[in-house]
Amino acid sequence: MAANAVSDSPSGPDPSAAAWIDDLRWNEAGLIPAVAQDWLDGAVLMVAWMNRQALERTLGSGEVHYWSRSRQELWHKGATSGHLQKLRGLRYDCDADVLLLTIEQQGDVACHTGARSCFFGEGNAGREVGAEPGQAAGGGPSAQPPPADVCTELSRVIEGRRDQPEPGSYTNRLLEGGDNRILKKIGEESAEFVMACKDDNAAEIAGEAADIVFHLQVALAHHGVPWRQVQEVLAQRRGAPRRL
Repeated sequence: MAANAVSDSPSGPDPSAAAWIDDLRWNEAGLIPAVAQDWLDGAVLMVAWMNRQALERTLGSGEVHYWSRSRQELWHKGATSGHLQKLRGLRYDCDADVLLLTIEQQGDVACHTGARSCFFGEGNAGREVGAEPGQAAGGGPSAQPPPADVCTELSRVIEGRRDQPEPGSYTNRLLEGGDNRILKKIGEESAEFVMACKDDNAAEIAGEAADIVFHLQVALAHHGVPWRQVQEVLAQRRGAPRRL
């Protein structure tokens, strides 16, 4: 699905550039669905509705506002719970009838159950026998995390091996060897990456780069540094003054 960018600036959208709002396709109730996506790992956190007032308030304040259909009132997300959503960017799709909000979720909780994401139900496994129609079982802080980018998913697997070792796991052999084994592998993979670049072989370059990322993430897990912390550092550096 194509999308039109309104703003992808880390500082948020410019409220003066809102003439495009008139081109959106609102439904018969004057509403449009809005998908909230994590600004770092791309995980979908929730879906809600906006009317024009909610969208304009969002653009003007930099904090996401929705329209509550059940209460029939403007809903400042997180105003009560503290789980505010800071707007980092906004796009609309090719039909101009869906919004995509790139957000920084305060407290890492978007769902009213206390889960990071509202999307913790997985097919038939997402409902318990006898559960009310339209309600997924589970939720809360222990709910399974939403799908994210491949590096984030990889870090979850590695941290899972660290916390719950599996016999015969290569990852666990690395972790058991500590820095001596892990850092040696990083050195070896880095050298192989350099040689692949010297040979100008795209497939080998990609493969060796993937090996480096994997072993870097093992080192991060060994030292208790979350992958998300690395993502945050990279995000902070985007748009920073150029190095001389």
